[in-house]
Amino acid sequence: MYSFDVEKTTKECVEWIRSFFEENGKGCNAVVGISGGKDSSVTAALLVEALGKDRVIGVLMPCGVQSDIDMAKLLVSHLGIKNYEVNIEASVKGLIGEIEKLFPVSDQTRINLSPRIRMSTLYAVGQSHNGRVANTCNLSEDFVGYSTRYGDAAGDFSPLAHLTVTEVKAIGRYLGLPIELVDKAPSDGLCGKTDEDNLGFTYAELDRYIREGIEPEASKKERIDTLHKRNLFKLQLMPCFEPGIEELK
Repeated sequence: MYSFDVEKTTKECVEWIRSFFEENGKGCNAVVGISGGKDSSVTAALLVEALGKDRVIGVLMPCGVQSDIDMAKLLVSHLGIKNYEVNIEASVKGLIGEIEKLFPVSDQTRINLSPRIRMSTLYAVGQSHNGRVANTCNLSEDFVGYSTRYGDAAGDFSPLAHLTVTEVKAIGRYLGLPIELVDKAPSDGLCGKTDEDNLGFTYAELDRYIREGIEPEASKKERIDTLHKRNLFKLQLMPCFEPGIEELK
């Protein structure tokens, strides 16, 4: 029988973060992209619990005008963390403009370029502030490949990778985050649709399928299974050729 102990899991995650920094950057700061959604909000809150607010840096990265940036500002204000706002619009437009001189750019390329530039921005902030970059993806998104490889799927450590959307929300409530951040409709902020609009099923349906084996209606189950199989490569290390070189004797 599936059950989720939010207090136990939260405390274990906080200890895991502390251990990571002890082993992989003692005294380093944590750098996290702040979108104003539940994943970045919960990740940032966990980092503050683990390291203290003075070692957490939030980075807001609008692409031009971001209609919900007030949610990101609410989060950094609530946590009291240092934060920077870096508008990536010029970088995105500049790169697209250079590529378009050579060939037409696909719609999916445009959508994926922003998260990849955002991740580059996070690493630039991290390297300038003795930081480690937090990945904010959760299990539900990863299960169906709802992330951009080398974009939001990248990072140095991932507190939420084995937690479903339902569980992430529970942790957010446990940590006392503003409810509008925890329950905000998930969206990539790029294509104008919510995650669930794009996916064709709800995270509640997906989470029940992952944790309890409760299948949604046939068409949704087929889509979940297809997306999972199609996107497994995103969760694996890059394949590398291993030459059969014999050692000299």
